Amino acid sequence: MSTRAAIVELLHAGYSDKAIERQLHVSRRRARDLRAELGLPQHKPGITPAASPEDLFWRRTQPTGDGHLLWPRYSTGRGASVRHGGRRHSVHRIAFAMAHEREPVGHVATGCGTHGCVHPRHVEDQLMRDQFRAIFGEAA
Repeated sequence: MSTRAAIVELLHAGYSDKAIERQLHVSRRRARDLRAELGLPQHKPGITPAASPEDLFWRRTQPTGDGHLLWPRYSTGRGASVRHGGRRHSVHRIAFAMAHEREPVGHVATGCGTHGCVHPRHVEDQLMRDQFRAIFGEAA
C-alpha cells in the first residue's frame, strides 16, 4: 500500500493529522493537504464522545489482578455514576443490566464484598438478595 493510500484510509477512518503523523511517520502538513484535497472536514480535537453509558462504564473501570473491576474515586460519597445524554446513570445499575439483561429491582449493591467493585457479575439487586435470604436464611 502506498503512503498516500494509507493516509487516505486513516483520514476516512477519522484519524487526526497528528495521529497520522505518528503512525505513518509523515508530516502533518501532508495529511492536512490530502484532507483538504479530499474535501474532508478537520478532525475535532478532544476525547471521542462515548456512544452509551455502557461505553463510559468500560472506559472508566479499573481491573484488578483478582477479577474485580474498581470504580475510581468510589469513596467520594457521591455514589458511583456517569453522565450521558444529559442524565446521571448509576454504574451499579449499568453493570447489573449488562450482566443480567434486565433492569434491576430496587437498590443495586456490590455482592462480592470488595469495596468499590462494580464488576457486572459481582453486583446484585434487591430481588437477588431477597431470594438468597429466603433460601439460606438471615445468618448466611
